[in-house]
Amino acid sequence: MGFKTLDDADLQGKRALVRVDFNVPMEDGKVTDDTRLRAAKPTIDKLRAGGAKVILLAHFDRPKGKVVPSMSLKPIVEPLSKVLGVPVAFAPDCIGPKAREAVNAMQPGDVLLLENVRFHEGEEKNDRKFADALAANGDLYVNDAFSAAHRAHASTEALAHRLPAYAGEQMRLELDALDRALGNPERPVLGVVGGSKVSTKLDLLKHLVTKLDKLAIGGGMANTFLYAQGHDVGASYCEKDLADTAREIIRLAGQNNCKLFLPLDIVVAEKLAPGAPARVRDVGSIDDEERILDAGPETVERLCRAMGNSKTLIWNGPLGVFEIPPFDKGTMEAARCAAKLAKEGKLVAVAGGGDTVAALNAAGVTGDFTFVSTAGGAFLEWMEGKTLPGVAALSQ
Repeated sequence: MGFKTLDDADLQGKRALVRVDFNVPMEDGKVTDDTRLRAAKPTIDKLRAGGAKVILLAHFDRPKGKVVPSMSLKPIVEPLSKVLGVPVAFAPDCIGPKAREAVNAMQPGDVLLLENVRFHEGEEKNDRKFADALAANGDLYVNDAFSAAHRAHASTEALAHRLPAYAGEQMRLELDALDRALGNPERPVLGVVGGSKVSTKLDLLKHLVTKLDKLAIGGGMANTFLYAQGHDVGASYCEKDLADTAREIIRLAGQNNCKLFLPLDIVVAEKLAPGAPARVRDVGSIDDEERILDAGPETVERLCRAMGNSKTLIWNGPLGVFEIPPFDKGTMEAARCAAKLAKEGKLVAVAGGGDTVAALNAAGVTGDFTFVSTAGGAFLEWMEGKTLPGVAALSQ
């Protein structure tokens, strides 16, 4: 990958403007999950160890260019300070006199969090003047927010052209992992794509069948493919108007020698409720009032075999309604199977997307995967083969 990392930077006494993703879950003004704060620690530690002044840029929620007090980054100061084990200063603005004053007060090794960049409308407009105002407080720029890299905003794109630009440690991990999964993977490569809607993943499926050796489709979107092949899907969620599109994807897969795995058997129930009576049926044999809610045991067993015969796995989306047992079984078993192979060094297993991360956490296997991306939209756009502005800006 053609980008500079912090290994290439002279940091001593430099003001490092670091774009991080601190758009964390909050309740009653308290951070409820500090995963993203912990993800930024390696970059901040490395900059501090090199003698840099660490100035953090981040957004929170969608204030749409206005100052919205409930969307301030101030509540992040205390939990971040706990994660880093050092005090973190806070400036009530990200540009102008208040930001400048806070930056001027810094010593090498200090950490400063600036207020929400989205309080200024120039951020989302990728405005040059706003980027200049941000750049005034830095000597170098570090992007460590892969999850915001699909947005061409001032702090992710324009700023990278104004100062020497580097990839942070988390960004480097993310880009290296994705390169191993799709850029230069060890073959054969197997993809698993699940979730409810084909409509949200059309670009993804069309791109993947040209890149992968094998693709397994699960979740509600598999119902649309089954319906397109003439199978009865009962009362299941199904985008029937996309049947032609599903057939086109099946054709594309054939043309590109990508082997497509659709369910062989299914788990059905009349209602979606915890502990609802569920039955395993062959594909196509379903009553009018039944709904397909998970992949059946034969389908999961074949997927595990396919994983065993692959060198690389890229996974986005669950195989069933994993939040509600017993319809979590297919996803859990497949996740444990992938994790075991990855842990034994037989498979490079990369996963990403919100639901996927939640499913892997529920299965207790996140730590055994080669890499799990916390980036939702950016991970998907990367898988779709799109250029991410925040990444492109680093590689010039």
